[in-house]
Amino acid sequence: MTVSEMNHIKDVLKHLILEPEGFTAEHAAEGLRSILRGEASGAQIGGFLTALKLRGMEWDPKMIASLATESYRHALKPTLETREKNREQFGMVVDIVGTGGDGWNTFNISTTSSLVAAAAGLQVAKHGSRASSSNCGSADLLESLGCDLGIVAPSDIAELLSKHRFCFLFSVTYHPSMRYLAKSRRELGFPTPFNVLGPMTNPVMPDRAIIGVYAKSLGPVMAEALKILGRRNYAVVCGDEDLDEISIAGITHVWHIQENGDITNYTIHPSDFGVSTHPLSDAAGSSLEENKATLERLLTNNLEAKDEAVRDFVLINTGFLLYISGMAATMKEGAAIARSTLESGKVHALLNDFAKATQELRELEQSTSSG
Repeated sequence: MTVSEMNHIKDVLKHLILEPEGFTAEHAAEGLRSILRGEASGAQIGGFLTALKLRGMEWDPKMIASLATESYRHALKPTLETREKNREQFGMVVDIVGTGGDGWNTFNISTTSSLVAAAAGLQVAKHGSRASSSNCGSADLLESLGCDLGIVAPSDIAELLSKHRFCFLFSVTYHPSMRYLAKSRRELGFPTPFNVLGPMTNPVMPDRAIIGVYAKSLGPVMAEALKILGRRNYAVVCGDEDLDEISIAGITHVWHIQENGDITNYTIHPSDFGVSTHPLSDAAGSSLEENKATLERLLTNNLEAKDEAVRDFVLINTGFLLYISGMAATMKEGAAIARSTLESGKVHALLNDFAKATQELRELEQSTSSG
C-alpha cells in the first residue's frame, strides 16, 4: 500500500501490523498526521504506538526524523523578527534540553544552565514542559519562581528574546495537536519513539543546541536523525551512567554534528572544564519546593556545602553550551565564564526580569479582555 492510498490511521496501522517489511518513514508520518488531525481513537493511537515500539522503529533515524518533521509541521512557530531587526540580525539562538526518562532524577540542570548561558550573552529559546518522569520539570520550576509561562504566545517570543536573551516555549502551547497522544502515552507506561521528539521539535529551530539522551545506544540514532533534519552544530550527549546531561560524575559521550554534517564521536570529562567530579547522588533533585530553594541559593550566592555538586554540574553543562556556540574557545573557558556569570548576580536579575515580563503580559491580557 502506498502512502497516497492511506487516508486514515486505520490504513496505516493495518500496514504496520500486516506488512511491516514495507512500512516506511513516510507511512509513519502519515499515521502521525492522521492522529494530529484528531481522526484516531484511543485504541488506534495505543495500537500505533505499541506497534512502532515492537517493530523497533525508535532505533531508526529516518523514522525519528520523519515523525519529528510531522510534529514540527503542526507546531505553532514564532517569527524571530522585531521592529528593529530581522531574523538575520537577530543572530544565533540556542537551546539545552534532555529527553528525560533516564531514571536519575537529578536537579534541573538544563533549565538552570539555560538561564546562566543567557545571562552570559547567548540567546536561549528553552523548549520544555512540566514533569513527567521526574519530580520537578522545567516549567514547574520556572512557574514557582514567578514566571507565567502559559501566557507566552508565539508573537511574544521575539520581543522577549530581544530584551532578555531568554524565553521559554511551553510545549503544551506550541504543540497543541500533541494533546491527542498524551492520554495513550501516559496509559501505556513505556517509552515510545515519541519520547525523543520533544528536544528535536523546538518551534524556534535553534541554530545550536545540546540534546541529552537517556541511553548511550540512542546517541548515534539521535545524531543521525538530527543530521537528516538538517541540524548542524548540535551536540547529542549522554553520561556514561545513561544520564541525559553532561555528567558531573565522570565520562560523557558526545556525538557532535559539525557544520559540514559529519558526526564526530568523542568523550568529555569534568576535568576538561577544570571542575571536580561528584557522585550523581550529590546532585539529586527533590521536590519542587526544595529544587526552588536550591536554585535561589545558587543565584544569590548563598551556597551550602551540599550545593557544590549542583553548581559544578551547572558549570560544565553551561560551559559546553558556551563552547559549542563559539562564546568560549575551550571547555575550561566556558566553565569559567559560567562561574563568573553565576557569581555576578546577572542570572538572578535575568530571571526576575523575565518573570516580570511574563506577568506584564498576563496583566495586559486581563485588562484587554475586561475592557
